Amino acid sequence: MSKRIFISADHGMAIIYFLQSDVLPTLLNAGVEIVVLTDEALIPQLAKRNTQHGITFESLKLKEAERYAKTKSSRLQWLLAYLRRVGGSWRINTEAMDSHIWEVWVENGWKFRLGIWIPAALAILLLRTFSFARNFLVRIQNRFIPTPSLYADLFATHTPDLVIASTAGWRLDRYLLREARARGIPTMAAIVGWDNPSSYAIRGAPMDYATCWSQLQKDELVYGSDWLPERVHIGGIPSYDGYFRKEWQLSKDDYFKLHGLDPNRKLISYACSFVHFAPNYPNVEVLAKLVSSDALTEPSQLLIRLHPSHFQDKPKIFADERQRIFALEKQYPNVHVVKPVALGGSLGYYGGEDMDEKSSMMAHSDVLVTVYSTMVVETAVHDTPIVAAVIDIPGGWNIPKKFSLSLKKIGNWPTHKRFRDAKAGRVAQTESELRDNINAYLKNPSLDAAERRKFIEDEITFTDGTSGKRTAEFILRVLEKTNR
Repeated sequence: MSKRIFISADHGMAIIYFLQSDVLPTLLNAGVEIVVLTDEALIPQLAKRNTQHGITFESLKLKEAERYAKTKSSRLQWLLAYLRRVGGSWRINTEAMDSHIWEVWVENGWKFRLGIWIPAALAILLLRTFSFARNFLVRIQNRFIPTPSLYADLFATHTPDLVIASTAGWRLDRYLLREARARGIPTMAAIVGWDNPSSYAIRGAPMDYATCWSQLQKDELVYGSDWLPERVHIGGIPSYDGYFRKEWQLSKDDYFKLHGLDPNRKLISYACSFVHFAPNYPNVEVLAKLVSSDALTEPSQLLIRLHPSHFQDKPKIFADERQRIFALEKQYPNVHVVKPVALGGSLGYYGGEDMDEKSSMMAHSDVLVTVYSTMVVETAVHDTPIVAAVIDIPGGWNIPKKFSLSLKKIGNWPTHKRFRDAKAGRVAQTESELRDNINAYLKNPSLDAAERRKFIEDEITFTDGTSGKRTAEFILRVLEKTNR
């Protein structure tokens, strides 16, 4: 097959999805030439690791795209992006989108509320009610294609038959996708995030195809943002194939030695999440006290995995919470902190550099605690008991014009609700509930095992480590239909 594709990898999850799975090898073996577009700061190290014949790395020109977004009718572009984010149809669960609406309300002044938010609220009603309004929004965005073209040289040099992005134009990839469409080149969205179809909704560019994890995600795409069902493929999630095949998993002895863990103590892990709307610290502090006392049925230790957001420079609250968590490590015995490994560039700590760390943590923990992050799915893949801890402090962040949302109120977000409805783990709203749930799992690790298995079958469809090949085969079928 003499075909060539562009792959936009503007996020660490996209690096894992394409470069650490069977997707690219399967395409390369079929004779497809691949041009990976990513942060130019990462190109040397990615090219050094991926030396297969047929793969090329080019700059996605993220700085130029961001400059265009901020200088060309920036307020209008922001408004269009906001409407896309919250304008999905009422035919799906809109709880996550609703939270973003109120976030924008709280974090802006009265002039903004009267001049932008209230008129936008009327537009949101139209978007959520009528498909023609959603489709109109997709079309009018096409007026914002950078001129002169950001990607003219790449399209001229490589002449792709297909452009694949890790979102449906929800980020800066929208400009690449819009330009591809203007040139008559088919486009495809590869859904890399569990909550993406329910949290971002409307496309940032006209799109031809999508490949997603499950029937659940397909329904969100079809009913929430009007994708044609015959153009949406269910391929599973290639990023998790390595979990099923245990490609990244260290032995328990090696993993415990890596972090100085005590092999005679049970391992309770906490995966930080959801830093944006509410602090993780109350959950972490309670766990630190539990493992440092006699409250648990067996001697235990706590391993805390920081979230990539903890390493953002702004807002300062993320870094402050990171320091408070490191202070807990010094204060309490048997408390350890691990941070994600940075890939570099604009992808920060989302680069998938430590899949061995993540996989080993989930595999060798006796109980994993988080909020409702994607790691509930990943942990279920490892058949490890899961507790969603939603312990709040009054007022959340308690910072003027910083939106806070009680963790107890996010249980009806689409992915969170599915986790709870599946009974794939327990939910703890108080310290006593957290203690009791952990103790229940320590006494009987097989609790909820059947529910965990059903949960991952529903959420990721394929549990045999073949999602990368299945996804690549779909891409090959699409390429067969293209004519360059």
